Amino acid sequence: MKPASCHYIRVAVVESDPVRYLGLRAIFSTEHDIQLRAATVSSVLHSASDDVVLMAVDHGAAFYAGMSALKAVHAGIRIIVTGAGNRDEGILRAVSAGAKGYVSEEATPQEFKKALREVYRGGVWLPTPIVALFIERATISLRRVQPRSQSRITYREREVLQLLVAGRSNREIADELGIFERTVKAHVAQLFRKVGVANRIALSVHAVTHSLLQPQQ
Repeated sequence: MKPASCHYIRVAVVESDPVRYLGLRAIFSTEHDIQLRAATVSSVLHSASDDVVLMAVDHGAAFYAGMSALKAVHAGIRIIVTGAGNRDEGILRAVSAGAKGYVSEEATPQEFKKALREVYRGGVWLPTPIVALFIERATISLRRVQPRSQSRITYREREVLQLLVAGRSNREIADELGIFERTVKAHVAQLFRKVGVANRIALSVHAVTHSLLQPQQ
């Protein structure tokens, strides 16, 4: 029997197919510190006990609206999306919208378990093809946008940039730095202008490749 003092990883499964839900329960049945429950976006919104949310990728507007609502109400919640394939545009969009991980339907049970634990610990879990797709999109964006002469990045902008590169949402950055979310949005917009890029992916790649995360001399 599990000690009462042990912390459980509470996982809400937003899945319309009961067969897939049963499959997920079977995968995690041997993990005694993981608790799964069938959920809806609405039930997760009204719950304060879920640590991780598993959602099947859906190309409809309601799916992305649901993700946005979850991140707005529960800024620290971790979302993992599941689906078929490794180069789907819907996956890219879901990750851009705030998902911390993607697990293919073809993944082994062991990979699924590793993904959940990594995301729960605050990390990111993405297959290599998805990472490659991110880099590909960022490279295209950098080629299309002509960089302006780079202005100096302020201390606060660098703090925002470091968290943005780490995959944090505007809400998460605001909570971490103790500032308003609208202030974070303003800093991100200013970074776009200073660096000469059009989106967060391109900004992240540019920040790493041009050492923008280090104090400027």
